[in-house]
Amino acid sequence: MSHRNGPPEFPSIRLELIEDLSPDAPPGFLRLVRRRLRAHYPDGTQSAPFVYDEVDRRAIDAVVIVAHYVASGGERRVFLRSALRPPLYFRGASKAAAATPDRGGGLWELPAGLIEASEHGAEDPAAAAARELHEEVGFTVAKEALGTLGPSMYPSPGVIAERHFYFEVTVDPSRRGEPKLDGSALEKDGVVRDLSVADALAMCARGDIEDGKTELGLRRLVERYA
Repeated sequence: MSHRNGPPEFPSIRLELIEDLSPDAPPGFLRLVRRRLRAHYPDGTQSAPFVYDEVDRRAIDAVVIVAHYVASGGERRVFLRSALRPPLYFRGASKAAAATPDRGGGLWELPAGLIEASEHGAEDPAAAAARELHEEVGFTVAKEALGTLGPSMYPSPGVIAERHFYFEVTVDPSRRGEPKLDGSALEKDGVVRDLSVADALAMCARGDIEDGKTELGLRRLVERYA
């Protein structure tokens, strides 16, 4: 049996844009994109027209930062911060497919944030990561100190074309200042916690950490320093 290098080949399915049905209303933070599409298949057949909704925004991609250090006993520790997420706050128990804990819309997350248009470029995601780390956790680092932590990923490709770029950086906990924050009402009164990677992963296993990008970043860190 022969083996190929690289991923399996995708089916060659082409999407035809029939009509853009996006609302004309001025966009807010997010913009609804509604398209009437038709799929064309490799055998020459095609689908009936169908409507597909997605969301877009001006700054589409984001950075995720794992700031870590090794304590005196040899234990690796990371920094998480609290985040209040309105979609979770207003989700309600009626939408749950199974019983889940109600944490009032709060999540424990790795520091993360959007890449602004001025930060686009081959190396500029690192500049965004350095800025977000300062704003959300209080560490001032040069962008050159940040290392990539695996490839970028799509967190929710069925809804938005956002990519997450992962970074890791070793920090000195004694040099952490007060987070600058970005002026958002949702960041006020947020807290930063310093905990061991083992404890953070145990929280993921128990469902105490429910943020997907955070668990992925933690696991990539463990793989990097195993």
